[in-house]
Amino acid sequence: MDLIIVESPSKAKTIEKYLGHEYKVMASAGHIRDLPEKRLGIDIEHDFQPEYVLNESKKNILLQLSKEVKKAKKVYLATDPDREGEAISWHLKEVLSIPDGAVRIEFNEITKRAVKNAINNPREINYNLVNAQQARRVLDRLVGYKVSPIISSKIRKNGLSAGRVQSVALKMVVDREEEIKNFVVEEYWNIYAVLRKSDGSEKLFKCQLTDINGKKIKISNKERADAALEALKRAVYCVSGVKRSVSRQSPPPPFTTSTLQQDATGKLAMSASQVMQLAQQLYEGVPIEGEGPVALVTYIRTDSVRIAQEAQMAAKDYILSTYGSRYAPEKFNFYKSKGNAQDAHEAIRPVSVERTPQSLQGKLSRNHYRLYKLIYERFLASQMTCAEYDTIAVDISAQSQGDSNVYGLKLKGKTLKFDGYLKVYKNTTDDDLTKLLPDINDGEKLLLNDIKAEQKFTTPPPRYTDATLIKALEDNGIGRPSTYATILSVITKREYVVKDNKYLKPTNLGDTVCAMLMKYFAQIMDVHFTAQMEANLDAVEEGKRWQDIIRDFYPAFNNTLIAARNDSFSTRVEDEVSDVKCDKCGALMVVKEGRYGKFLGCPNYPDCKNIKPYGKPAAKCPECGSDVYKRFSKNDKVYFACSAYPKCKFMSWDLPAPYLCPDCGGIVKVIQKNGTITHQCTKCAFTKNFDKEIDEN
Repeated sequence: MDLIIVESPSKAKTIEKYLGHEYKVMASAGHIRDLPEKRLGIDIEHDFQPEYVLNESKKNILLQLSKEVKKAKKVYLATDPDREGEAISWHLKEVLSIPDGAVRIEFNEITKRAVKNAINNPREINYNLVNAQQARRVLDRLVGYKVSPIISSKIRKNGLSAGRVQSVALKMVVDREEEIKNFVVEEYWNIYAVLRKSDGSEKLFKCQLTDINGKKIKISNKERADAALEALKRAVYCVSGVKRSVSRQSPPPPFTTSTLQQDATGKLAMSASQVMQLAQQLYEGVPIEGEGPVALVTYIRTDSVRIAQEAQMAAKDYILSTYGSRYAPEKFNFYKSKGNAQDAHEAIRPVSVERTPQSLQGKLSRNHYRLYKLIYERFLASQMTCAEYDTIAVDISAQSQGDSNVYGLKLKGKTLKFDGYLKVYKNTTDDDLTKLLPDINDGEKLLLNDIKAEQKFTTPPPRYTDATLIKALEDNGIGRPSTYATILSVITKREYVVKDNKYLKPTNLGDTVCAMLMKYFAQIMDVHFTAQMEANLDAVEEGKRWQDIIRDFYPAFNNTLIAARNDSFSTRVEDEVSDVKCDKCGALMVVKEGRYGKFLGCPNYPDCKNIKPYGKPAAKCPECGSDVYKRFSKNDKVYFACSAYPKCKFMSWDLPAPYLCPDCGGIVKVIQKNGTITHQCTKCAFTKNFDKEIDEN
């Protein structure tokens, strides 16, 4: 029997479904070894050699894998097709003593055809990819391990962290806030004239004053606005030019990791980490009734907009049969990836275009369905024809008797002529396509119906959202598709930024950390330096020796470390004081940040070590009746835990409902499955189903 090793159990289940009994598929559950958790683990004196240690939690998994490797006729390493996946395969090969040779297989989608094709075309481990991952890991460890303690000591606050990429992202948020604070508001006025034709028609046209004597104007105060109004009230209006044309709106390219996160965080109100978690599940396989685990989308970590020709042909056939020939372009649509894209994988698309969102409605959880629908529609639209609009641009001249000035006004309009790719998003009707544009001719006289001036004020740039910060990181060449969600998660968890509605705002702590990093480590906070480092890592994939990158970086970095340690300057960011009294000493407890989120701690620590949960309880514990609080796991997944821990060890991924069973008095808990919600008693058979879905965010 041949053995296939992947990272995740869900991926293993999906692949196993496609293969016969001659294959066994097992999961490593991610990395089996890494740098040590509590020490640097890098031999700086000997060419920055990393020290890898086995993950203690993976010992049983490794034991099982080792037994199966010894029994297997052939071992295949089928981890994800990227740097991280290549490194995991290498670690598995080393630890499990898998012989050299063509043991690595990869696929962009988890289908029977793709998996079988990969097995038939194995390759050797790509050590350039492995070394690129090692270089990133060593760089990040050096920066994080060396800088974080210094920042903690300077700010006199434990648990602070700095990172090669996360700190630059924080600086971008802080810099944007500084722009907003320093923004000088300016007044301006817009003047609109409502005109009608002189033939008695009741049709009204709204146009805007744009220029005087052919020069664009900006009216900055009420006096100038009033003067223009008075002149225009007495003016004679005449059409001085009409331009009619047909404009084409191209479909958007299929999703990359970055654009998927941007679109989903905006349209679906999800966090970037939640988007990636759901997308990973759609890639690895989600259970569908009657079919078992099914992979629905291609690999979700990519910076390319390229689509395989086979997928384009399938999309074209579907478009022709579903929408007709006008909606399928004669030649396939091709899109250009960004200049720094690695282009190792296709864009994100559905595995099968025949698997429509409608066919999966009710078979997936609410958020899985919403995200799949977003991916499916974006891909299908990207393979369709342009939308077409009839457009009109009308120039209008106005001049008052005795006034030498000629006032220029503009009227613009467009109406949909052919919906093209928009058909995917909205079913247009004939009525949508027959709305007429203004019937105005060159030289025609117009009459003034109304005129008004609107006072406006310039506004500062908006704060970043998850979506716009990801876009800014990508545009500046900072980070890679696999890191965007983690970056946002870290700066939020560390309380360097908070969300004000959906906008990211730096906290006092974030401002202080950023200022301290700029004081001592300006180089690693420089956007261009960080982007160049990403380019250097890409060069390792092409064969550059990875230690050379570290060697070029470390001497100057080490000098800044020494200077920072020798500087006696320090400051303090005070903890937020709550209104909760400590049960043991009576002091007002302060808000602390721990590994799994916020908690209340006694300010008299270490003399008093009392801690309490932070925030409002989510429910009552079904086992002891104490308060249950929302918590976050290492990978940002929400769970619920009893506040009486360790006396009560209740923990659940589901939210216990905060009411008693009407039949037996037991605690009722909430179960979410396939988008439906059930309230079920923990003691008796009481069950209640709800049509209304709750927000899974």
